[in-house]
Amino acid sequence: MGTDYRGLERIVKGFANHNRLRIADLLEKESELSVGEIAERLRIGYENASDHIRKMAIAGLVMGRNDGSGVRHKLTSRAKVILVFCKKLE
Repeated sequence: MGTDYRGLERIVKGFANHNRLRIADLLEKESELSVGEIAERLRIGYENASDHIRKMAIAGLVMGRNDGSGVRHKLTSRAKVILVFCKKLE
C-alpha cells in the first residue's frame, strides 16, 4: 500500500506547465470562464487552451459546469492549494 505515486505524478503533470499555471491563476481571479474566454485573456490559441484545461481536469485541478451550449471552468480546492504552494516557490 502506501503512497500512490502514479496519482501524484498525474496531479503534478496537471500543473507542470507555465500556461497551466497561468490558467490556474486566471481562474483564481475570474472563476467560471469558458475556454474561449481563457484563450482570449491569456492570448493563447483556443485549441491550446482547451488541451491544457483537459489535462488540468484529468489531474483534478479544474471542473466544468455546462452552461447552455458551452462549459464554464473553475478551480477545484486541490488546484487552489497547489497554486498557493507554487506561488511560495517564486
